[in-house]
Amino acid sequence: MITLLISFAVLIVGYQVYSRVAEKVFSPDDRKTPAIERNDGVDCVPMKKWKSFLVQLLNIAGTGPIFGPLMGAVFGPVVFLWIVFGSLLGGAVHDYMSGMISSRHGGASIAELSGDYLGNAARWIMRVFSVILLILCGVVFVTSPAGLLDKLTPGWMNSTFWAVVILVYYLLATLLPIDKIIGKLYPVFGVLLIGMAVTVIGGILFSGGKFVIPELSLSNLHPEGTPVWPYMFVTVACGAVSGFHATQSPMVAKCITSEKEGRSVFYGAMICEAAIALVWAAAGVAFYGTTQILNEALKNGASNVVYEISTGVLGTVGGILAIAGVIICPITSGDTSFRSARLILAETFGLDQKPIRNRLLITFPILGIGGLLTWFATTNGNGFQIIWRYFSWSNQTLAMISLWVATSYLLQKGRYRYGSLLTALPASFMTAVSVTYILVAKEGFRISGLIARPIGLGAAIALFVVYLVFLSRRIRGMNEMKPSAVRS
Repeated sequence: MITLLISFAVLIVGYQVYSRVAEKVFSPDDRKTPAIERNDGVDCVPMKKWKSFLVQLLNIAGTGPIFGPLMGAVFGPVVFLWIVFGSLLGGAVHDYMSGMISSRHGGASIAELSGDYLGNAARWIMRVFSVILLILCGVVFVTSPAGLLDKLTPGWMNSTFWAVVILVYYLLATLLPIDKIIGKLYPVFGVLLIGMAVTVIGGILFSGGKFVIPELSLSNLHPEGTPVWPYMFVTVACGAVSGFHATQSPMVAKCITSEKEGRSVFYGAMICEAAIALVWAAAGVAFYGTTQILNEALKNGASNVVYEISTGVLGTVGGILAIAGVIICPITSGDTSFRSARLILAETFGLDQKPIRNRLLITFPILGIGGLLTWFATTNGNGFQIIWRYFSWSNQTLAMISLWVATSYLLQKGRYRYGSLLTALPASFMTAVSVTYILVAKEGFRISGLIARPIGLGAAIALFVVYLVFLSRRIRGMNEMKPSAVRS
């Protein structure tokens, strides 16, 4: 329990300190944001800061900070370190920069930003990559809540029934102006989401010793011997670093009314999500007692584990309330997954999204594909696990690219000589994670770890060296400027 309490404290203190470092490096000012300058009544709509925060939190807090940390907890308490420091130094910086750079570019998507700062080839790669990831996200965020609702409702309301209901809701949330459904429902859902995490951890902490949260250990406790590197860093995903967030931050960047709101909205939402991830990582091992029993339980599905923990810790009524929060998490990320896909495709084909006809032209095809994949996931015994594995790697690879985009931006636009290290270091780390994982994973090339790990590390070092070359050029350029123009 001491480890968990210290982890929460580090998150709070880290937010107060490191978020200000990120803010200083980016240097927000008083320029007009897209919500003020381009208010179109559909996607660029001004929102109050507290509402933008809750929308951002619910956008990013899908099943990732619940299912991911539960699966990450199988490695043991070492997962606490990754959640805390991964989110502070990587994930929250990633989300802040994604949102703020987007705001500076009129709310542009990560695909368009990639083209602006990494070249036109990167733009097209990211357009395709982002849309595929978002559709996969949407499918993951249909099947997981549908499975939980299946357990709570009469037999005729099975997972297929709920999947259809959720997809219909996604259709409306993707089409309608952001302040009509998302802006009105998310504040209410946000209170339930936070309340869910508080009740679950409260039930664990005040169980009278029935549930014991393990203390920090650097040992790998995975019962099947799966190595921590790189598997844990991909498995936890949204609880620490998530490329999916780079597709969501631009959506909220269209709604903030001042750049100075970004620190609490983007960085703060990620830290809140990390706190939720800590809750579920701790609850997983505490409830089942050992990583081996937790691992066996997860083989029956992460939704089943959430159900067992919620009802086992809080009883029937409390469990249902907690599960309701878990259901809302993925649904409120699934709807914005498809919405983000619509916006990226609209940018790609130059379709103005104010006319409803143009929104329909994009929405129906992407939801149709999502529906087919959902059918595959619900009718195939291993469908969800297959989609989740591809989603996890795609997610972390997108995070890697987004951090390099932010690094390029800071090299070109930043006021500070070494400010770009803020994103270059986590970008290099995520490069090593993503390259190593795809080389060793079952859904990848299945290369021996003895070969894959050096290749992954080599890729990270190579990109960091390229970065250092550009950094040295940037510093020389700043030194050649007049002293009054250099602010470092």
